[in-house]
Amino acid sequence: MVTSLPTTTQPDDPALAVQPSLLADGPALHAVDFVVVDLETTGGAATGDRITEIGAVRVRGGEVLGELGTLVNPGRAIPPTITVLTGITDAMVVAAPSEEEVVPTFLEFARDAVLVAHNARFDVGFLRAACDRLGIEWPRPLVVDTLALARRVVTRDEAPNHKLGSLARLFHAAVAPDHRALTDARATVDVLHGLLARLAPLGVTHLDDLVTAADPVPEAVRRKATLADGLPQLPGVYQFLDASDRILYVGTATNLRTRVRSYFTAAEKRRRITEMVRIAARVHPIPVPTPLEASVRELRLIAQHSPPYNRRSRSPGAEPWIRLTDEAFPRASIVRTPPASGPVLGPFRSRGLATAALEALTGAFGLRSCTERLPLSPRPGHGACALRELGRCGAPCVGDVDRSGYLPAVEAFTRFAAGDAREYLAHAAARLDRLVAQERFEEAAVERDRCQALLRGAARAQHLRALRCAELLAARPRDDARSTTGRGGGSARTGGRVWEVVCIRHGRLAGTAVAASTAAVLETAEALRLTAEDVPEATTLAGAAWAEETELLWGWLDRPGVRLLAVEGAALALPRHGAAWALADLQRHLGLTHPRVLVEAEDPEQVAGRSDPEPTDPRHETGENGETDEAGEAEDERDGREAGAA
Repeated sequence: MVTSLPTTTQPDDPALAVQPSLLADGPALHAVDFVVVDLETTGGAATGDRITEIGAVRVRGGEVLGELGTLVNPGRAIPPTITVLTGITDAMVVAAPSEEEVVPTFLEFARDAVLVAHNARFDVGFLRAACDRLGIEWPRPLVVDTLALARRVVTRDEAPNHKLGSLARLFHAAVAPDHRALTDARATVDVLHGLLARLAPLGVTHLDDLVTAADPVPEAVRRKATLADGLPQLPGVYQFLDASDRILYVGTATNLRTRVRSYFTAAEKRRRITEMVRIAARVHPIPVPTPLEASVRELRLIAQHSPPYNRRSRSPGAEPWIRLTDEAFPRASIVRTPPASGPVLGPFRSRGLATAALEALTGAFGLRSCTERLPLSPRPGHGACALRELGRCGAPCVGDVDRSGYLPAVEAFTRFAAGDAREYLAHAAARLDRLVAQERFEEAAVERDRCQALLRGAARAQHLRALRCAELLAARPRDDARSTTGRGGGSARTGGRVWEVVCIRHGRLAGTAVAASTAAVLETAEALRLTAEDVPEATTLAGAAWAEETELLWGWLDRPGVRLLAVEGAALALPRHGAAWALADLQRHLGLTHPRVLVEAEDPEQVAGRSDPEPTDPRHETGENGETDEAGEAEDERDGREAGAA
């Protein structure tokens, strides 16, 4: 059954041994083991038909390492049309081994290799179906489809179609396909080598290049993949720059090289980003010790440079706040600059959210909503607005309420801003219950959105206050076990537990580091404290950092496993009945009591990160039948499979 076994011997000539490049993106293609496979079957349905013959050739660097070829007893009669096509008869397979014997042998033959086939979804689909029947877990190897590759680099001027026979003639294969598995596999080997020779000038020289080579990516974009050469496989920030070194786009990644390479594959589907890639001349990486520092640096760089292809966080300092005006009858007002002291909410992510929050608190606390500045005593002849007639304003403008009568509304707002949201929560829940009881669901949804906008803005202000301590040192175990270069060029490897150590000063990230083990955490923290950025004390509530940076820091501190190592200055604490508590309680109330008043699972304004999300990079064949390429034209299917075998 096995013509020859794969060999792992090295070349006798030491001069032929090539050390891989430090910058290689996966193994070089000449060092990759490929197993080229071809099947003959009783029909075209992977689940209903069976394998009648399997042929496979294992190659590396152009050298054949081993071959496997055998007939397979399908356990059923072979249709006459298949016999005419392949020449395989029932008599030929009677004494052949069954798929229970052949499939495990093939999987062992193909272990740790990249599978190659022409119209791979057909062959891989049958192999996966056989594994399912036998109770064998499919090993999910990388799959390369020579049909898909041919569609990318072989034009109709060169070959009438992309059938295996046509490609074998084009690339002068040593054997001609004859609808027998091993012969067709040998021909596919020559086709593979011919395709790889054409792809090399396009930058397809490593395995990572090959698995995306068949993607529908414009050639001008694919050629830019060299911009990722030399990027480190570390967390950090990357900048796309044009020929004049203007920053076009800033993003963050846990693995710089992998993330940047994804921009040159079919995984990147955003039109404006594809336009940016065409303009880009180089990529500047900024490696950092931790993903948290990468996210913060990304935020700061976007705010500093306003790259044209970044959409989020280009003006974090322009976010609106809500404060009380300084007058006899204060009102809530939206402002751009927060006061140094006094009750304040925000900053809000947009003017629209600030307006919604303003409407919520005005109705809840009884603050006036008119913008006119009112004196202590009403002006003679001054008339009231329509809100007085609707009962939605105490009308201090005409003397219906004096300063002492208006003061409770101001005090209620002050208590809420200081961190006691119980009064507001009771009011909001009662109003929502009343609207739902009256089946006014649209109004209830509007009120819900206003409540959430107000509570989120209040929560951001409380986070800012809590993080204004002079210095905070904290550590958290890493989520992964990857080695990461630490400060000073050292390597933090998993000789135990790897920890991220963070230094925060006056609400601003001053530095991060990685401790190689639990025993090294305190030493690493002390070194970080001595070398971290010196941050002056903030003079406004906004603090020494943007509110988005504060949220990133809170997100990190709020995750399981965080240990506080040292806190200098104000205590790190949130109000017990603050806005964050009230928001969670309100959402529970809405979700359990009023299912028709939908609670947003995630406010789009709250999505973390400034750059766009990383697209999925499909590295393995997917789909029920192991597809690696979309269905092509009928003439591109395998030679003869139109008759029913494919």
